[in-house]
Amino acid sequence: MRPYILAESNWKYIKDQHFDLAVLPWGATEAHNYHLPYATDIYEADAIAAESARIAWDKGAKLTVLPTIPFGVNTGQADIKLDINMNPSTQAAILGDVIEVLNRQGIRKLLVLNSHGGNNFRTMLRELGLKYPEMFLSTCDWFKAMNKELYFKEAGDHADEMETSLIMYLHPKLVRPLEEAGDGGERKIKIPGMREGWAWSERRWSQISADTGVGNPKLSSAEKGARFFADVTQKVGQLMYDIAQADTNDLYE
Repeated sequence: MRPYILAESNWKYIKDQHFDLAVLPWGATEAHNYHLPYATDIYEADAIAAESARIAWDKGAKLTVLPTIPFGVNTGQADIKLDINMNPSTQAAILGDVIEVLNRQGIRKLLVLNSHGGNNFRTMLRELGLKYPEMFLSTCDWFKAMNKELYFKEAGDHADEMETSLIMYLHPKLVRPLEEAGDGGERKIKIPGMREGWAWSERRWSQISADTGVGNPKLSSAEKGARFFADVTQKVGQLMYDIAQADTNDLYE
């Protein structure tokens, strides 16, 4: 039993424990080009949450990792077979229920570890923070924690060189040969403001990608994945430790 993983714990252990922080990994179930599994975001969330929590735990943080939520916002992929959409309103309801339990039981800090680009928890946590003012509610996107250019040659954000390398390292038996993968080419929107990034509209996935990927995975390797995993979990682990140790009445300098 890893004492920082709730799914592996039991009542004999849990009933006498105090936790300063709960971590809620949140993934998605969706196609990842031709070569990666539908659970890519879930596998990444599971592994990064667990290893980051181990690092924080070994530093002295008292935290528990909740089971990963497997469905994310996939509203732009409605016509991609078995991409399972969970609407933001449903996510907000789930978050509210989880926070209610934590608050009632005196676990007053929550970190939502996001593993899917379509998820955005900030506005939900703003609203829930008014309902539970004694809670410290936070979220992070682990995939934005590092400068990817230091690890990978090809840019992308879905089934790209980074994700492919991670899954090659974490679950090599689930990765099909890279020669079977599409090139992850992305068609860009024609509206200038949106191409520049200061305006936004949801991407219609079947219109922007022929293979559901965004980013060329052909240069991926397990070695790249291992290096990135080690560094990103160190950084996320430090974040978990810092949140667990923080005095929420003295947060600013």
